[in-house]
Amino acid sequence: MAKYGEGDKRWIVEERADGTNVHNWHWAERDCLEWSRARLSSLLAGLTVLDGEGGLTLRTVALDKLDGEAYVNIRKGKVIPGYELSLTLSWEAEAEAAAAAASEPGAAGVKVAGAAEVPYLADENADEDPDLRVTVRGDETPLARRAKDAFLARGKPLVLEKIREFVAAMAEGGPAKDELESKKATAKAAAAAAPGAAVPAAKKEEVTPAPAPAAKEKKAKGKDKEGFKTIEMTEKFYCRAKDIYEILMDENRWKGFTQSNARISREVGGEFSLFDGSITGRNEELQEGKLIAQKWRFGSWPDGLYSSVRLVFDEPESGVTIIKLKQTDVPEEDKYGNSTVVENTERGWRELIFQRIRGVFGFGI
Repeated sequence: MAKYGEGDKRWIVEERADGTNVHNWHWAERDCLEWSRARLSSLLAGLTVLDGEGGLTLRTVALDKLDGEAYVNIRKGKVIPGYELSLTLSWEAEAEAAAAAASEPGAAGVKVAGAAEVPYLADENADEDPDLRVTVRGDETPLARRAKDAFLARGKPLVLEKIREFVAAMAEGGPAKDELESKKATAKAAAAAAPGAAVPAAKKEEVTPAPAPAAKEKKAKGKDKEGFKTIEMTEKFYCRAKDIYEILMDENRWKGFTQSNARISREVGGEFSLFDGSITGRNEELQEGKLIAQKWRFGSWPDGLYSSVRLVFDEPESGVTIIKLKQTDVPEEDKYGNSTVVENTERGWRELIFQRIRGVFGFGI
């Protein structure tokens, strides 16, 4: 299989002078690797495999690695996907006190980490489930073996189901799907408007009714711009406000509780990069132990688009801190057409940041 951009030029018709590829008649290639990374991450990260069944909590954490190539070829409107990928997904488990005491005394509250690896995911095997290998990171204790067996029994089918969703999305055109549907709709509209096209009389006389006053009023009073949402949540921590402020503004602590690279400026106007560069932004306002205000974006969002994040710290009593998060202008879709941005962002704050801080630094659940 030729790599993206290295196809035989005899099969590629040169572009028109006006830059139009009418109905995708000519051979068009679209690189889908970054779209695949974002899509697989949204499908696989943060899945609940077990939620207390048998005294065990087991969840996937993040798509740690995606290597290979992915692209879509389009000719005459026909989609021909091509991909050869390998991926690694991290997971973690924790036994509840009673179950841990029964199977492994002293293991209560101890977390077990592991990985699920798909060494080869390719279009040539699109009708078959890929091989999935499950491993434990660290010593294979009785609790670790139990978590691994649970992932094989319950997590593996769930992961394979999500991978089948990715394969189906690639078969429909991946990031080019919306473009294809838009071109088809435009072609139909042009055909209907062509001279001599039959138009039913009843259809011709249809008049779109004006929006009802109530609908207009609702839209005018809405908090969010069309296509954007606001995320709000309140989180409680058993620590001093200055302690959790320090954690959120210290790149070494970020690296520790997220197990990913981070760069954080502590200055107003300074920039930051989190989760290996997946999130970037800059500081707008900083008040130690009281406020963090930032411009904040995912790399998969449309270029130049930033949301506004405000973290307000309140310490109603010594040793108890309340954080109120408000994130405005979060797009409903990313630049690849995925409509899970708001859900993934909210879940990321709750599960990948706040819950991990509690677990790693002992600030309570």
